[in-house]
Amino acid sequence: MDSKGGEAFVSDVGTDIGTGTGTGADVVFVYRPTVADFEEALRARALRTGAGRVQALTGPVVAVGALAGFGLVVGMSAPVLVVALVVLAAVVSWGTLRALRTQARRMFSIVEPYGQCRMVADERGAVSTGERVSFTVEWAVHREYLETARLFVLLGGERSAGVAVLPKRGAQGPEGVERLRAILDRNLKPLRRQRLP
Repeated sequence: MDSKGGEAFVSDVGTDIGTGTGTGADVVFVYRPTVADFEEALRARALRTGAGRVQALTGPVVAVGALAGFGLVVGMSAPVLVVALVVLAAVVSWGTLRALRTQARRMFSIVEPYGQCRMVADERGAVSTGERVSFTVEWAVHREYLETARLFVLLGGERSAGVAVLPKRGAQGPEGVERLRAILDRNLKPLRRQRLP
């Protein structure tokens, strides 16, 4: 199965992206995705992208604003209103975190059947091969990427709203992480990096 430009289709025709020809230009990652990978990716997206922050903060801000407005209209005393706002903010924030975990489990359930994945990347894109499926993605499908201590997270561009997760544990060594970072820097917009160990 090839995925180019956000469209998926089955193909018997080979591709020259990430062919693993041993030219030294390819980077190989071998890993088994986990729910924790997707949770970390979604948390990083929520903290470090405008769209992620809007998605994570909309619920709490709207709920607190609505309660504050209601409290002022009905004449709640200041101490009662403050306590109610703090409790509501905590509950809605907890709900937002639970929603991210649920979303991560859904995303993982899509890739879990792939089993162990082998991703080969070069300057044109990446080929990922699982135990049951393989697909090709050109870098143009993604707009930007962010990096956490354990992951590279590729964020969808105009033609794709997805999030792709590449765990660093899949690299064949520290040089593999460095080489993939260099390829991503040349082909995607890197978002602000958090301090890495």
